[in-house]
Amino acid sequence: MPGTCCPVLELRQYTLKPGGRDVLIALFEDRFVESQEELGMRIAGTFRDAARPDRFVWLRGFTDMESRRSALEAFYTGPAWKESREAANATMIDVSDVLLLRPAGSGALDLPATRAARGEEPGPARVIVATVHSFPGPVESTFPTWFEAQAVPLLAKAGARVLGQYVTEPAANTFPRLPVREGENVFVWFAAYTDRAGASAPLESVPGWRERIEPRLLGVTKGPLQRIVLEPTPRSLLR
Repeated sequence: MPGTCCPVLELRQYTLKPGGRDVLIALFEDRFVESQEELGMRIAGTFRDAARPDRFVWLRGFTDMESRRSALEAFYTGPAWKESREAANATMIDVSDVLLLRPAGSGALDLPATRAARGEEPGPARVIVATVHSFPGPVESTFPTWFEAQAVPLLAKAGARVLGQYVTEPAANTFPRLPVREGENVFVWFAAYTDRAGASAPLESVPGWRERIEPRLLGVTKGPLQRIVLEPTPRSLLR
C-alpha cells in the first residue's frame, strides 16, 4: 500500500566489515524485507552510504511503539532471522547507530505502493540525503513549521526535493535488545537529488541559505550537522 511512513521510524546506520556490504544487501533484500513487512513493519528504504563503503543505512517504520515491540520480538525469534542471522552478523561490526524518530508536522515520507521484485531490474534512482541536526533539548514545535516555510522552497529552487521531516521519538526503547541513541534530540530531513554532485554540494551553496537559514540553525542547534548521501539499493522503496 502507498502512503506516509511512519508514526515511528528508525534511521539505522550499520558499520560493516570490509567487503561485507554487498553480501549483507543481497541477503537483506532476499530474506529480510518481506519477512519483516509480513509482521507489520515497513522497510521504507535501504541504502549504500555513498561516502563510506563500510556503511549500510536503512529505514524501518512502525505504527506505534507497542507494535514495534511485538513486531521486533516476532521477527528476531522467527524463522527468517534464525536461518540467516549467522550470515548477517558475520558482515557486521556495529549496529548501535540508530535514531528513533517521529514525523514533524506534515513531514512524513510518502512511499510508493510496490518495490522491485527479487531479481528485477529496478528503474533509475535518485540520490537521497539524510541531514541530521542536533539540538540541546527537545525540538520546539515551531521549528519544523519554520523549516518547511523558509528552507524547503530554497532547497526546491536548488534542485532538492524535501521528502520528509522527523524529530526524536522521546518514548523509551520498547525493544532494548536493539540499542538506540538515547538522550539525544535531533531534527532529521530527507531530500532527493537527481545526481551525486547536487547531493554532495554543501548547503551553503544553496542561494539564500547563508542569509536566511543558517543564522536560525546556528541559534538553536548544537555541534555540526551530519549529511548522509545515500544510494538506494535495488529493492529500496525510497529511491
